[in-house]
Amino acid sequence: MIRHTLISPTNKTVRSISTNSLTALTSAEDFPSWAYNAKDYFSFETLYQSKKSSARVGRIITPHGVIDTPGFVAVGTNATLKALDFPSANNAGQQLVFSNTYHLMLHPGTDIIKEAGGIHKFTGRTHHPFITDSGGFQVFSLAYGSVKESLESKGELKRAKPKNTKCHWRSDVSGQNAVKVTEDHVIFKSYRDGSKVILTPESCIQAQKDIGADIIIPLDELPPHHIDRETLEKSIERSHRWEVRSLREHLKDSRSRQQAIYCVVHGGIDVELRTKSIEYLTSLPWDGYAIGGSLGNGREELKTLLNWMMPHFNTDARIDKPRHLLGIADVESAEHAVKSGVDTMDSAYPTKLARCGTLMTKAGLIRIKRGQHAKSFGIKIDDSCECSTCSRYDRAYLCHLFKANEPVALQLASVHNINFMNKMMESFRTKILDGEI
Repeated sequence: MIRHTLISPTNKTVRSISTNSLTALTSAEDFPSWAYNAKDYFSFETLYQSKKSSARVGRIITPHGVIDTPGFVAVGTNATLKALDFPSANNAGQQLVFSNTYHLMLHPGTDIIKEAGGIHKFTGRTHHPFITDSGGFQVFSLAYGSVKESLESKGELKRAKPKNTKCHWRSDVSGQNAVKVTEDHVIFKSYRDGSKVILTPESCIQAQKDIGADIIIPLDELPPHHIDRETLEKSIERSHRWEVRSLREHLKDSRSRQQAIYCVVHGGIDVELRTKSIEYLTSLPWDGYAIGGSLGNGREELKTLLNWMMPHFNTDARIDKPRHLLGIADVESAEHAVKSGVDTMDSAYPTKLARCGTLMTKAGLIRIKRGQHAKSFGIKIDDSCECSTCSRYDRAYLCHLFKANEPVALQLASVHNINFMNKMMESFRTKILDGEI
């Protein structure tokens, strides 16, 4: 049986922009020829293609720095990594950071970030790149509980019946209307003050223009898990129309000269729908491809999906664009994603683990709060690690800090886990060059 799942869209806004619904998909010929030309502010170069797998070593050039690929992208939702300052993250090898438009729209507001000179000046991270998503994943999850619940639910939460086929409300767990979706826009309530926010594909792009990230992602729709195929197909088509509107808005804004834009490929684990999404979106002038939506139930389904899907990006017209895997970067999944040809991947997993006192090592995860580490004097988290945490502190001290609920424990653990992920990606690049992957 084929299962289907969630995708993500959205961003903030002050008022809606009315746009006629697109009854037919826009073709490549509808965009200006210059949109397909190479950019002087953004480029991707394959330095070495593995002969053993689809893995490749490359380099993404952005206005604010280089991204070595395969590369890990740390999640800094509110323009910061939780419990970790940017200089420490930079020293741990972090190049690209993923921030969330939804949260930044609601606070401090994209107008504030624009007035500050953009996210790089606002954060003081002026020599490293940022990527922002549309925030849709967060907005659409309002209708189906938490993000985790929305991924795992079977779409059983009650919702009000639509008044017509063109507009519907999606209800939250308490039965209150949380998200209203039409062809033109999404309406939702701010989690901060309950005010109504209207988000369109165009306003989502404008918000990301104000933020000023190096790479931006368009608005797309996030349907619930296990919906029927017909509903999933309609959702994908709407996402395609929204993505086209986003691309048009991006290209007509002069600030597009400083930003790259990726499309988001959808289709769940339905092979036919994934193929349609890939074939259509890759015909348009995007700067890169993001792989979104449901990616299967567990690592084996993800592995199967990537094995099938990634070869579709190896045609002449697509091979020179970077590929980003949205929301997945645990160790096992990351290794297979790299082998299948993924260039970058983002996840909050390493930093979430760190804040819970779980540290990543080559031998597996260490739960540093356990009593067995209380007297681990002189023993580093990982013998081979040279991060600033491992260079100064042993397991016994970190165990003490976590048990004493000292805030610095979260920072020290986060430094280590971020460093671990970046060193792992560095080792993947070396293994590809050495013919081991």
